[in-house]
Amino acid sequence: MDRIKLLVVDDHTIVREGICALLELSPETIVLGEAANGKEALEMIKKLGPDVVLMDIVMPVMDGLQATRCICKDFPRVKVLVLTQHDDREHVFEVIEAGAVGFIDKTTVSSELVRGIRAVYRGDSFLSPQVARYLVEDFQHEYPERKNRDSYAQLTNREREILKLLAEGYTTREIAKLLVLSPKTVEGHKTRLMAKLDLRNRVELVKYAMRKGIVKI
Repeated sequence: MDRIKLLVVDDHTIVREGICALLELSPETIVLGEAANGKEALEMIKKLGPDVVLMDIVMPVMDGLQATRCICKDFPRVKVLVLTQHDDREHVFEVIEAGAVGFIDKTTVSSELVRGIRAVYRGDSFLSPQVARYLVEDFQHEYPERKNRDSYAQLTNREREILKLLAEGYTTREIAKLLVLSPKTVEGHKTRLMAKLDLRNRVELVKYAMRKGIVKI
């Protein structure tokens, strides 16, 4: 049976080395390489073609969330299994949305890590008991807040930029000139951002921007 090809991504060298040492003991897995951040990981995926990427979340240069999105978009065959810790629990929902198919706590035993790798490799999802508990606790405590949370987080960076300029009184043509875009493109962004925020006109838009502290009186 072919061994499952892995790429280990973590910005802490000692953690990467420990994970790799554990995985090399398993006859089911082989570590093709290591990366210290998401950018390095994307470059190594192109060169090495791993089956599964073990992904840390909080890293410099490019974090695990950004890297997971890129991997799922550009390398859909590659499975992302996140190695998380207690302090990363607030990121779990975001990385699920980004396309990760499994989560394992960094404190888990090696046998569970291999079991998770095996599961995601064959197309299943996998949550270690610790991470499953975090998800349940967060859902129970935060779901009411999430349900009513402001939609600002849904906006793209460009939409936020245009929102600010509109609230400051710039016209569509002025914004187009400032951002080197066509007026039609600006109008498209404006339409989408107002739909996401459930705003109907510029007055509501300005009031919203003031409440959020995007612009001041």
